[in-house]
Amino acid sequence: MSSKEVTTARTSSAEAHANAPVEDKLHFEETTTFGEPLPLPRKSGTYGSSDSDSDENGDKFKKNPFLDPDVAEYWAGIYEKSRYECRAEFDPTLTWTEEEERKLVRRLDWRVCLWACVMFFGLQTDRGNLVQALADNMLTDLKLTTNELPSQLVSKKIGPDRWIPAQITLWSIVACSQCAISGKKSFYATRSLLGILEGGFIPDIVLWLSYFYTSRELPIRLSFFWTTLSATTILTSILAFALLHLRGVAGWAGWRWLFLIEGLITGAVGVVSFFMMPASAVQTKAWFRPNGWFNEREVKIVVNRVLRDDPSKGDMHNRQAITPKRLWNAAKDFDLWPLYAIGLIAYIPQAPPTQYITLTLKQIGFSTFNTNLLTIPYSFFHICTLLLITRLSEYVNERTLVSMIQAIWTLPCVIALRYWPGVIKNEWGTFALTTVLLSYPYCHAILVAWTSRNSNNVGARSVSAALYNMMVQLGTIISTFIYKADDKPLYHRGNKNLIIINCLAIGTFLFTKAYYIFRNKQKEREWNKMTPDEQRDYRKNTTLFGSRRKDFRFAH
Repeated sequence: MSSKEVTTARTSSAEAHANAPVEDKLHFEETTTFGEPLPLPRKSGTYGSSDSDSDENGDKFKKNPFLDPDVAEYWAGIYEKSRYECRAEFDPTLTWTEEEERKLVRRLDWRVCLWACVMFFGLQTDRGNLVQALADNMLTDLKLTTNELPSQLVSKKIGPDRWIPAQITLWSIVACSQCAISGKKSFYATRSLLGILEGGFIPDIVLWLSYFYTSRELPIRLSFFWTTLSATTILTSILAFALLHLRGVAGWAGWRWLFLIEGLITGAVGVVSFFMMPASAVQTKAWFRPNGWFNEREVKIVVNRVLRDDPSKGDMHNRQAITPKRLWNAAKDFDLWPLYAIGLIAYIPQAPPTQYITLTLKQIGFSTFNTNLLTIPYSFFHICTLLLITRLSEYVNERTLVSMIQAIWTLPCVIALRYWPGVIKNEWGTFALTTVLLSYPYCHAILVAWTSRNSNNVGARSVSAALYNMMVQLGTIISTFIYKADDKPLYHRGNKNLIIINCLAIGTFLFTKAYYIFRNKQKEREWNKMTPDEQRDYRKNTTLFGSRRKDFRFAH
């Protein structure tokens, strides 16, 4: 937005503000915040405006904080200084209809969210096919034990539209090379390379999605994203049923054909992704897509609706690297540590049963091919519970207690794994128990969007997403030490540890809820000590950013 345009917008907005009733101005000043909106105090309406009029204006300013000319000028300066790629489309006075926005969101779902799911399919195909390979006696072929299953490493790269397609293509090459592994060293080498290449994928894809969706829309889209995990399990289980029948063809084991063919599928996804991922809403035109995705008005709507939801999404451009200093500042943000703690602990109780499901089913007498098919039911129910829990969270506007349903669901199941005498002995009972356990309502989409929302800054958001994902991956590493070879086949010691960790996860959720309530009250007290003039000056001149701002409120 040019300085002339800012001045024009500022003048028109200032005139409208000057002519508004005093009551409207009071609401206006009290609702212009850049994080979770401050609560609107009820006014008596003594200046000639009714309560309903005041509420209507308060809602209007919450939906568009840039109607305040000072706010519009401040953020226009931020966007220009950061060289934000969409700054030319910033328009504080732009209006659009709900129907226009609905049509655009549907188009974004088809163009952005759907392809994000396709790319996640590529990730999970190569990351998860180890489980299916285990059903084909891979450990025996390579002379490995269950103590030697590796975990993913984490690598964070910035520049999603460029890095992600290259990342997928590179890891597909490594995935294909697994067909030639011959022992422990080559096994570790290929799985470690896969972990390094795949590690930054999820934080980058979440950052890319946040360019197009508002904070309220993002959790639902992330739930679609993570349903791909279970959908991929279903599809690859069926595919594995066919590929593992190739055992003996060209003298190869079935799991070698599995790694080769699924790696080639992922490679195709990576190549196509170079042409399917625009850097931003204003960069959808290319030589192979001359008309782009949007017309001029639609581009403005896509950009401005995201900025009005969260003005901080434009304080960095999409080619700006994350410096070590910014990484350190994000790591020091102790207000996000409770979410990192949840990421570390919450998914451990479900991980060992997931990793060992095929080995367990094989052990109780199911064939290699039936074992892979029997993973389909829990994957289907997992999709259903994931979508339901994410929608419930947004519907009731509650994150902590809804997310905690995952741990509450898991607890009786891991107790049964430890103390039910029919485990392993009763094959269909064991299958039913593990199916119920692994159908748990996955809270990951809620947590990722929650971390993004509480970061309140593009730089902090990209780093916090990476740190959160690192904690999740660290939890996965910890989970690989739960089930040990000297504890099989019932894993009594391991399942007892899962019960303890699950109870710890419930406690961590409750602590997080209490902590954010405390921090919001603390910020509220500090904010209310300031006069209206001091509050306006603070909003315009504070050097604090992200969740450190006094006018930001944490979601919980």
